[in-house]
Amino acid sequence: MINADQHQKTIKPVAVVRSDFSEKFGIPRQSMLVPELEARIELLSEFSHEEAVRGLESFSHIWLVWGFSENEESANLTVRPPRLGGSTRVGVFASRSPFRPNGLGLSAVKLKKIEKSPDGKISLVVSGADMLDGTPIYDIKPYIPLSDCVPDALEGYTAGTKAHKLKVVYKPEVSDALGALGEKKQALIGILEQDPRQTYFQEPSRIYGLAFAGFNIKFKVTENILEILDVQKL
Repeated sequence: MINADQHQKTIKPVAVVRSDFSEKFGIPRQSMLVPELEARIELLSEFSHEEAVRGLESFSHIWLVWGFSENEESANLTVRPPRLGGSTRVGVFASRSPFRPNGLGLSAVKLKKIEKSPDGKISLVVSGADMLDGTPIYDIKPYIPLSDCVPDALEGYTAGTKAHKLKVVYKPEVSDALGALGEKKQALIGILEQDPRQTYFQEPSRIYGLAFAGFNIKFKVTENILEILDVQKL
């Protein structure tokens, strides 16, 4: 018989995420859904040494083990995945819900480059991240296609929810405002295409606001069309 108390362990962050999300609303529900979305993984001082990342540059993708810093841990055995309408319950271990016994997330992201700042600090620039700014990273591991990629894996209930995608439109007068986002404009479009709204609480007449990259993006959704109404500097 395993005594769970004897196996309790305290873990500490090895890095912190710097992303364009200052709040949870709008963050993609999974990593790699928006490949254009870039983030920076800043190694904390104890691990910010070239020795810690030696050889990592030879991998194209990495796994990030991270913490749901804005969600309380939950002992519930079932959860309601938003993409199932918010009324269907599945087991917590059959979901990627942030409400978990241990608030840990797992994301595969593309490693674009490893940077060293003038003061010697090490950062990993990644794309496809799905994390809030300030998220703690507890471990970093290389993605190994031989063992990590399973081409014939079953998708479960996600096979029926992955196709949902909105068409993003905007009027010419909004185009200049979107231009202020520069290279991050395409990442924003990808985020909005994924439909950031709660699927079980949608109001057709509501105007939503999404904080991204220092801007407040105002939009509304009619059926499967999302219209960007305004882009305001925060």
